[in-house]
Amino acid sequence: MTISTGLDGVTLRDAEREDVPLILDFIKQLADYEKLLDEVVATAPDLEAALFGEEPVIRVVIGQHQGEPVGFALFFYNFSTFLGRRGIYLEDLFVVPEHRGAGVGRALLTYLAHLAQTQGCGRLEWSVLNWNEPSIQFYRSLGAVPMDGWTVNRIDGPALASLSHSLDFD
Repeated sequence: MTISTGLDGVTLRDAEREDVPLILDFIKQLADYEKLLDEVVATAPDLEAALFGEEPVIRVVIGQHQGEPVGFALFFYNFSTFLGRRGIYLEDLFVVPEHRGAGVGRALLTYLAHLAQTQGCGRLEWSVLNWNEPSIQFYRSLGAVPMDGWTVNRIDGPALASLSHSLDFD
């Protein structure tokens, strides 16, 4: 289903199974922009299972300009214990450079805000790299505020394996 945005030539649609290679390409382009391409180990089968498997864990909305897929938003639902409601966590937002400024990124974020509101979510949140000033300014122009006082933590790789084996679970 194609969603009209009211912006000239900008439409959105839910990802379909045949979009998986496109989504992986967008992820790699985003990672390259973020200077993290060497960290991308996701495969098309990984994404297909996450999007279309027995228990989908993510959703993707494709942004189109003049009918051409030019960006995406990959998100999932989380839960706020303080609010007692679920929220939307935007994992990735990307628009190819030559189509930035056409409103695709704004349409994607606006659509996620619409989903959050209509589905009773308490918030829409995401992370942005500290050095990514163009994105930070774009997000602020939409009303986003940084969560000062919060630090993202991560355990992965060998540290994750070590922690997972630090106790004996049956």
